Amino acid sequence: MLKVAILDDYQNVSQEFVDLKKLYGKYEFKIFSQPFVDEADAIEQLADFEALLIMRERTPISKNLIDNLNDLKYIITSGTRNKAVDIEAAKKRKIIVCGTEINFNPTCELTWALILGLSKNLKTEIDNMYQGYWQTTVGFELKGKIIGLIGLGRVGSQVANIANAFGMQVIAWSENLDLDKCKELNVLPCSKEDLITTSDYISIHVQGGDRYKDCITIKEFDQMKKTAFLINTSRGSIVNEDDLIIALSTNVIMGAGIDVYEKEPLPEGNKLRFLPNALLTPHLGYVTAENYSIFYTQMIEDLEACVNGKPIRVIEK
Repeated sequence: MLKVAILDDYQNVSQEFVDLKKLYGKYEFKIFSQPFVDEADAIEQLADFEALLIMRERTPISKNLIDNLNDLKYIITSGTRNKAVDIEAAKKRKIIVCGTEINFNPTCELTWALILGLSKNLKTEIDNMYQGYWQTTVGFELKGKIIGLIGLGRVGSQVANIANAFGMQVIAWSENLDLDKCKELNVLPCSKEDLITTSDYISIHVQGGDRYKDCITIKEFDQMKKTAFLINTSRGSIVNEDDLIIALSTNVIMGAGIDVYEKEPLPEGNKLRFLPNALLTPHLGYVTAENYSIFYTQMIEDLEACVNGKPIRVIEK
């Protein structure tokens, strides 16, 4: 039987979305619901597996990990790409890497949950309600405010549409900004500096990787309005986390809504957890029942296709 590891099932729900029992006798499954301690731990626990079914970028599949898993034949990830997988290292080992479809609207929805939560001081007000208090803060309206979008791709475009519906002024910047799309979406293109200095809300929607690593540092925070809010539902590496902590703890900006972090899961003692003006969620942008149904169903489809010698949804880069 082919040995298959299902990684990163933090909520222990994979079997709610796919019936693994129908595949017993053909595959031997093991579900991992906790992160590995480190790469050495991953190598030790995954040594005998021939297929890895992985959830987004929760577990880095590095060259070293790939090179030390001698039996590995297939890496199947949720989503259409995964920057945590060393594709070139897999190719050299002739390991097939496949993906799945993904709905992007949940990330847009979470972005607006964070924006609204920050604007209405929901973190403080909800906590205070459970302690017996009533109306302890004053929030902000969105109409007429400027929202600056770093990135205007699939998610950024959805965020822009909703911002327009709220009556906000939408501006955008990225290194490869599509001016025709800006016109179509009623978005004003601008420089990075103008976006940073004029926006009331700055929301990040570019891909992770070297191009946008540390795109937001203490330099950018110092240029922001003191009443500005930062929202990041993209990748943790885009915002320098140490500088974010400084900016929030010294009230350089008003607040931040953060769903992604440099290290995930976010360590228990991370200073972000203790800042009253940080609205934090545990990388929930893609975590919906609808997406999980797509992920687990199609990961099994990918696995079956690979075993039958006709791989589908292959990721080449």
